[in-house]
Amino acid sequence: MKNIYRIESVADYNKLSGAETFHPLVSIIDFSTIDASYTDHTHFYYGVYAIFLKEVNCGELRYGRNSYDYEEGSLVFIAPGQLIEVIRNNSAPARKGWALLFHPDLITGTNLGKQLSDYNFFSYDINEALHISEREKKMVIECFDKISYEISQPIDKHSRKLIVNNIQLFLDYCIRFYDRQFITREHLNQGAIEQFEKELNSYYQSDKPLSIGLPTVSYFADILHLSANYFGDLIKKETGKSAQEYIHLKIMNLAKERVLDASKTVSEIAYELGFKYPQHFTRMFKKDLGMSPSEYRSLN
Repeated sequence: MKNIYRIESVADYNKLSGAETFHPLVSIIDFSTIDASYTDHTHFYYGVYAIFLKEVNCGELRYGRNSYDYEEGSLVFIAPGQLIEVIRNNSAPARKGWALLFHPDLITGTNLGKQLSDYNFFSYDINEALHISEREKKMVIECFDKISYEISQPIDKHSRKLIVNNIQLFLDYCIRFYDRQFITREHLNQGAIEQFEKELNSYYQSDKPLSIGLPTVSYFADILHLSANYFGDLIKKETGKSAQEYIHLKIMNLAKERVLDASKTVSEIAYELGFKYPQHFTRMFKKDLGMSPSEYRSLN
């Protein structure tokens, strides 16, 4: 059975790391200032949001099927409910870097709480970490310093707002940094898009539409060994369309071609494309083209 350490609160992680708890719902840890003790645990369940910035190679993280060599100058984002495995590098130097942890209760009812789903990187896989430059790292640490300052002050009516606003500012910077990463890794992204197009074509050259149904974003993300959200964001950045829109466009282009084959009924075409019910195909076709498949066929 896995040796799991459950981090249900900010205090749980502070205790594990040897850091002092100044605020019950949020913590900033500068690992260079504490004598961090290591634990025998290798698996950690997070009930809080956690962001780690490491400044030295300290081992390998694994989330699900993917692992990541947690290198210098990278940010990893963990959401509540995730189970992380740590494979330590015993020869690594003392830990350096930062951690920001906050409990979901901190942002409940705030603008950040309402908008948190916009920060897709909390559901990226570990191997899709954010790699930041020295200049970007300075900006991250400045945000952490501001949050740390507020945490160290006596709690008053302004504390929560200022802390949450600074966390949101940091996360907004991370959106910008990820946009930059998508651009600077364009050659890798193009390879992923080419493979996506190849797999999409292959899908419709097989019997998978009949056996599996309509292709999904998660199906292709799995083939490309990417999380669904990272894959979706990558496609959006490169093509201007969401992955679902890209798939939909492919289906409709095929539909227009196949509808012109008078030897097949509309129902047969619908099943070949992966639709479970022909009426769903007819409804989608009419919504996109303003006419039914039969009407389109009669005009061409």
